Amino acid sequence: MLVGIELGLIYALLALGVYLTFRILDFPDLTVDQSFTTGAATAAMMMVHGGSNPLLAMLAAFVVGALAGIITGLLHTKGGINPLLAGILTMLGLYSINLRIMGNQANVPLLGTETIFTWMGPYARTWVSILILLVVVLVIKLILDWFLSTDLGLALQATGNNESMVRSFGVSTDTMKIIGLAVSNGLVGLCGAVVAQSQGSADISMGIGLILVGLASVILGQALFGQRNVFIATTAVVVGSILYRLAIQGALELGLNPNDMRLISALIVIAALLLPKLKIVRRLRRKREINADPLGPVQPMPEYLPSEHTAGTAPRATSQEGHRA
Repeated sequence: MLVGIELGLIYALLALGVYLTFRILDFPDLTVDQSFTTGAATAAMMMVHGGSNPLLAMLAAFVVGALAGIITGLLHTKGGINPLLAGILTMLGLYSINLRIMGNQANVPLLGTETIFTWMGPYARTWVSILILLVVVLVIKLILDWFLSTDLGLALQATGNNESMVRSFGVSTDTMKIIGLAVSNGLVGLCGAVVAQSQGSADISMGIGLILVGLASVILGQALFGQRNVFIATTAVVVGSILYRLAIQGALELGLNPNDMRLISALIVIAALLLPKLKIVRRLRRKREINADPLGPVQPMPEYLPSEHTAGTAPRATSQEGHRA
């Protein structure tokens, strides 16, 4: 259980990045599969061969991930390339770039290298480390919430909701998309750096299929908790990431083949998509909305329409009102 919660918190950074593109921008970004590896490879090489501080390496991972997102954004906005194709092209190019970053090696081990987990000493892989990760993830989540509440963040959300309307207000939707993709893939690259330190190596294939992991976390969390506002939506994403990892760990403990994990991930996504359509879930959501608003739906004010005979006169009081008078 500890392993599942820890991995869920780490991959929550990936899920927040996926949430930003798929939910906020409505942009199907497939760059994630390789920007994750780019962040991991950059951090690993900086720590192993450059002797860099793990925190500095993680910052660099965020930057290179953001650069990958910017490339995808430029291909789409300035090159006029379809969003899916732009992500695929960037992903393909990053595979070769990642190999170059790793010195043409498929794997870079971090044995004997100082990482954020070696800093924790005997508290690594315990409830103490989980508490530390929880605090870090919550801080990043709150920063993202704050960012999305600023003028820039609101313009970003509006771009995903109604691009034409935003353009009519003089906002550059191209710039909004590039910024959104940069922040999203920056978070993904940061997640890659943390995962590399957690598992003790960076591997060229470690990012394959992670878009499904991110989507599963987003869909699962929001199917259970909804997305009435940004704060609830991002909280649901973090919780969804933890639940997803616990489900995977539970499947492994039941003796399922590790090679079937992709199939299990797909089934989790399908279940999360179908869950909101169940009557009992819809009933619970409706009940929760009513409890959140005890006054109930706003009733329209009665209207008094003047007729031929009463035009220009005040509305007559009802019999009860007249009796009271």
